[in-house]
Amino acid sequence: MIVNNLEFKKKLFSNSLIRWYKKNKRDLPWRKTRDPYKIWLSEIILQQTRIITGLPYYERFIEKYPNVMLLASSSEDEVLKMWEGLGYYSRARNLHKTAKIIVEEFDSIFPSNYETLIKLPGIGDYTASAISSFSINEINPVVDGNVYRFLSRLMGLNTPINTAKSLKIFKKISKDLISKNNPSDYNQAIMDFGSTVCKPVSPLCLSCLYNDSCYARINQKVNELPVKKSILKLKNRYLNFIVFISDSKKVLIEKRMKKDIWKNLYQFPSFESNGKMSLSNAVNQTVIKYPDIKGHELTLYNQNGDQHRLTHQNIFCFFWVKRVFDSSKNFVEIKKINQYPFPKPLLNFIKNYKW
Repeated sequence: MIVNNLEFKKKLFSNSLIRWYKKNKRDLPWRKTRDPYKIWLSEIILQQTRIITGLPYYERFIEKYPNVMLLASSSEDEVLKMWEGLGYYSRARNLHKTAKIIVEEFDSIFPSNYETLIKLPGIGDYTASAISSFSINEINPVVDGNVYRFLSRLMGLNTPINTAKSLKIFKKISKDLISKNNPSDYNQAIMDFGSTVCKPVSPLCLSCLYNDSCYARINQKVNELPVKKSILKLKNRYLNFIVFISDSKKVLIEKRMKKDIWKNLYQFPSFESNGKMSLSNAVNQTVIKYPDIKGHELTLYNQNGDQHRLTHQNIFCFFWVKRVFDSSKNFVEIKKINQYPFPKPLLNFIKNYKW
């Protein structure tokens, strides 16, 4: 019988990768289940998040919401509070939105096939492929940052990986390579291999299974691949938060409702400026925006501002503190402020400020 040489090489590649995975795979809780709900939780939490950071969040979510019905029945504020500190809060809002859809439209049965998953909020190609593969072994290759990097180096692919065109190209290649008998382990294997061997910096080329056939190693282009299209310069934003603290140990907070960063999280009253504000300008802005709040002089807590980097923005947070005489209904007790979900820069202030 004549065996197609190309198909033979593809099979060797996937089989060797799976063998490597079975010897080297990390012991992670979401790899011990076929439950699409738990796999979905892990995948959403781990989007743009390192495993060491996401693992405790996953464990807390599973403990508090062991099934999709409990997650759907919680309030958005509760979910955002659970998510607090993890960043990219649209993930948490979509998590809650999807849970409600599953309960209302799918009779609380979490779907496991790609075609249904891809239509749900917050689930794109990668997440739908991962859930369908890991839960029911559908032949859907995952393409994440680790896969982009590994295949770019291995095959010498110069397509910029941060463009819409790249997903189509890498998806096609991955469909050719994926194990048809064991797509679940193959997907786990290729991501793990990219994460632990074909690393972004200082990859373990000497111990790599494919070092004798890797284009990047043979041509000394390991540091040049993958290719990324240059992105726009980060935008600087300056946010000023007014921390009104009453004599009765209460503080004024409000919910961010506009379509902007940190939507539906809580904050102190704020205004945006073009740069660091002088004390006199900050006082004038505070008087204009909050004329009815009377108290002592305004003081700046952090002279240089606290910098917080987002994907396309550098946020500089300045905290102006003002002790006030009276408190209105929008003031909450300082000892209860931890019940509300805050963005990370504000959470850091709350933890460090000597109330």
